[in-house]
Amino acid sequence: MTSIAAHANPVPRLADPRSLALTFGLYGAGLALCAAPLIALWSDPYWINVLAYTYLFAGLAASWNIIGGFGGQFSLGHGVFFAIGAYSVARLYLDLGWTPWLSILPAALLATMVALLISWPTFRLRGPFFAIATMAINEACFAIANYSDKLTGGPRGILIPFRAGFANMIFIERWKYALLMFAFMCIVVLITVALRRSRLGHYLLAVREDEDAARSAGIDVLRVKLQGMALSAALTGVGGGLFAMYVRVLDPPTLFSLPEIGVKFALLALIGGIGTIMGPVIGSLLIVPLENYLRGALGGLVPGGHLIVLGLILVIAALFLKRGLVGEAIRLARRARRSS
Repeated sequence: MTSIAAHANPVPRLADPRSLALTFGLYGAGLALCAAPLIALWSDPYWINVLAYTYLFAGLAASWNIIGGFGGQFSLGHGVFFAIGAYSVARLYLDLGWTPWLSILPAALLATMVALLISWPTFRLRGPFFAIATMAINEACFAIANYSDKLTGGPRGILIPFRAGFANMIFIERWKYALLMFAFMCIVVLITVALRRSRLGHYLLAVREDEDAARSAGIDVLRVKLQGMALSAALTGVGGGLFAMYVRVLDPPTLFSLPEIGVKFALLALIGGIGTIMGPVIGSLLIVPLENYLRGALGGLVPGGHLIVLGLILVIAALFLKRGLVGEAIRLARRARRSS
């Protein structure tokens, strides 16, 4: 799994402030293009709902990509941080009356603390052993949440009442949710742009390529992994909080589902281009609408048929598009430049 991340083409380092400003401008223009479907489908409630999920999962996949793509640590336990963010925002809103705009901050902090707690021992593992360990942690947390009636509502879950208002982050118009998720995606992408050019970003890439060589060069490998996981978990927790106020119905099977949450983050990044900045966004723009279409088209014919198709897409991508769509596009563009 780590070898897949190693195939990604890193973005060259730009130390010149002008070049850095140009880079942020280019990514800003790319994100503006991602807003085109939102503008075109403004009056269609169904597709606006699909776009809201698309933008949310684009931000979540980009958050996962920080540790999974840049750091090469193939985590399948990000559903834990996602659920922590969702439950924290819901409990603070219901029990203490906090506005979700503020409660996403302690939710992100709690997700970060849990990430550091569970990552410190699991980062001693490498490759598939680390992935299996994170998957086991996700299943253990699912079992705990299922029996924690007072905190999570147990199997019944939590219902957030519909009280429309900006302070409650509950809107009647669906396009407002889509705009909120789009803003979340933009913030995460711009954070990854800055991270990729920071010292931590270069350290994460060094650890991804060769942990032993990075350690020999004087890099504190465990510390770098923990910092990358902390940032990734914090952003995932924020996404979980937004999800909570969007769907307003939370239960353990939904939040801890490996196919729908944990594995999907990795799937979107792999399809789009793991280890690239815009790869998770491109993967989300392609896969999430396709998944919704397949669920409607195949749901009545073959139960779970959309998951079978998505699984086949993942296998094909792993075999023939190891760099993902963005990585392959970068490779072809470099080949064309060399041949011209």
